[in-house]
Amino acid sequence: MNVCGPANYLIVLCLMLPGLALAGQQCAEDGLARDVCLAEPARRIISLSPGATELLFSAGAGDRLLAVSAWSDYPKEAAELPEVGDSNRLDLEAIVALAPDLVVAWVDGNSRSQLDRLSALGINVFWLAPRSFEDIAHAVESLGLLTGQPALGAERADAFLQGMLTLEKRFATARPVKVFYQVWSQPLMTVNREELISKAIALCGGINVFGDLPRLVPRISTEAVVAANPDVIVTAGRGDSDPQWLEHWQQFPEMTAVARDNLFLEPPSLLQRPTFRMLDGARHLCHTLERARARL
Repeated sequence: MNVCGPANYLIVLCLMLPGLALAGQQCAEDGLARDVCLAEPARRIISLSPGATELLFSAGAGDRLLAVSAWSDYPKEAAELPEVGDSNRLDLEAIVALAPDLVVAWVDGNSRSQLDRLSALGINVFWLAPRSFEDIAHAVESLGLLTGQPALGAERADAFLQGMLTLEKRFATARPVKVFYQVWSQPLMTVNREELISKAIALCGGINVFGDLPRLVPRISTEAVVAANPDVIVTAGRGDSDPQWLEHWQQFPEMTAVARDNLFLEPPSLLQRPTFRMLDGARHLCHTLERARARL
């Protein structure tokens, strides 16, 4: 008997059934503004960027990772997992063979066409695109929701945001200092105000001298840096024990940053990934800018 026939009073219930099914799902909006819904909490997960790997561990889902992308080195457990490629090339066959119920990708790092192929095979892909500290927190909340741990994800996200808020309040009245942040040396690259490193600079009372440039990570010239005359030059270099990039600026003693010995190396792993470790990176950077202020 067709209980959902148009003459049956149960038609209202039948129309509600899809909604009832959705009510039992875990759904979250990803970085492409798409709702990703899972019938059950994700148990078999693949991460396709080092940042995504960190955020999954922050959400309490590290033990559900089957494989990760290259350079996923934090926390230490991540470095022991199998790799399925990097941002330039993914091993799609290996990913499919692992039968994940969730793949976490990075908008700025992964190939849309490759991931669309996975989606076409019915594999759930969740894209991350953090552009603010709130986005980082929201990413962990979403991953906690998709892995059936919403309370844990929300608790850790709130702790991260509270830490950032504490820094913001502490340095809200700090004397502004002009900052040049060097991302790379050849070609010479920096960040504009929309990049998260620049937002950490602002949080600490710094002014990004190249904040108004249109590109997120613009190329610039040495002459432009000299003309901007920053109070502070900061870089992560190739590591916090490699001062080579800073030594280059010593040949311009007319710059305030050089004259005041305000050339600083920051720990690269803390600021360059949009993860919870940015809180530690921001604290370190704020301390650095405090040292710089004392020399001006």
